[in-house]
Amino acid sequence: MDMDDYVIDKLYIVRITPIAVKRPPQDGPRVKVSGMRVRYTVNALTDLNVGTAGKIFEVQNKGNVPCKSQNPCSPDGRWKAATASASLDAGAGNQFRSPRASCIAGPCPFTRIEADFMSQGGRLLTVSARNWSDTATFLFEAEVFRPAISQREHWSYPAIFGDGLSFTLPANAESVSIEAELDGQPIIFPLGPSLFLSWANCATGANPDKGRVYRCTPKPGYRFQ
Repeated sequence: MDMDDYVIDKLYIVRITPIAVKRPPQDGPRVKVSGMRVRYTVNALTDLNVGTAGKIFEVQNKGNVPCKSQNPCSPDGRWKAATASASLDAGAGNQFRSPRASCIAGPCPFTRIEADFMSQGGRLLTVSARNWSDTATFLFEAEVFRPAISQREHWSYPAIFGDGLSFTLPANAESVSIEAELDGQPIIFPLGPSLFLSWANCATGANPDKGRVYRCTPKPGYRFQ
């Protein structure tokens, strides 16, 4: 392309005529490639619920004994009380969630959960209960979670423009494959590092946002619909 112009402060668009590509003659109808969609996976950090931890503990006491200002006492200060605590350990690499404690036996109306504490990182839990009547029994439970890496499946639908097919994927996309129908028959085609497809030539490049863009053109004997 030869272009005569003055170089000034403006935008220049040079219209280039494409070189004609000689395609081999088609000896019959071309295979129709349709219904295309791209499947890929992305690794994500998730929390896996591995079970429930529980412990039963008692707060032993005798009811109707005046407190006489000797702690612990009932909330109104009238009756002698007792306290007890229980702890749970989720184990190395695990964390607790949704801790809960309840009185399950004995004079529960005369009991109170004092406090519950979660250690840094959520591995250890401690609960304390107060009882100002006869011996009461408590149940202490929590859900145990373990951080884990899981693969999440995603789908993308390519754009067909002219004789080419394009789609973009995030930089951390893995296990890329294309699901397509060849003359109405659904087939899954893994798209490995070589980007080999029996019905298309593909190339990839990096985007400024660190994503990847894929472009494919049909091989002789195939056409995109």
